[in-house]
Amino acid sequence: MPFQLTSRAFKEGGIIPSHYTADGDDVSPPLEWSIVPGGTKCFAIICDDPDAPGGSFCHWLVYNIPANAVNFPEAFPSLGSLPNGTKQGVNDFGTLGYRGPSPPSGTHRYLFKLYALMSVLDLEAGATRAELEKVLQRRILGEAQLMGKYQRSK
Repeated sequence: MPFQLTSRAFKEGGIIPSHYTADGDDVSPPLEWSIVPGGTKCFAIICDDPDAPGGSFCHWLVYNIPANAVNFPEAFPSLGSLPNGTKQGVNDFGTLGYRGPSPPSGTHRYLFKLYALMSVLDLEAGATRAELEKVLQRRILGEAQLMGKYQRSK
């Protein structure tokens, strides 16, 4: 069975509730994962909007999530570093932590990608997406994805 990422807030391909968007409370949705690849030392999450007008737009970067984690709570704090070693990077809004969907027009897809990694990343808090993706190379044991959609109310 494949590595899996789910959320109790929305189903694969479903609508992301406005609570998790810029139109609502702008908090991160709860995430759960299972069937983790053997040898996983930590996890990383990248959430992006591939339908953004200027190309893929990053909404969330999290890395060095401990290997024993099986979920992320709703409204994960927007801190650079947590006591358990988890770190967050700078999204394309220029801030740390999660920033929810806010498409300028139409329905956009939001991809929550979870990576199982074979080693903890030597990367400080506040990294950019490019910096994170560079150190992810050759460390990925598995990838799971959850896609949700959102369109702003007029």
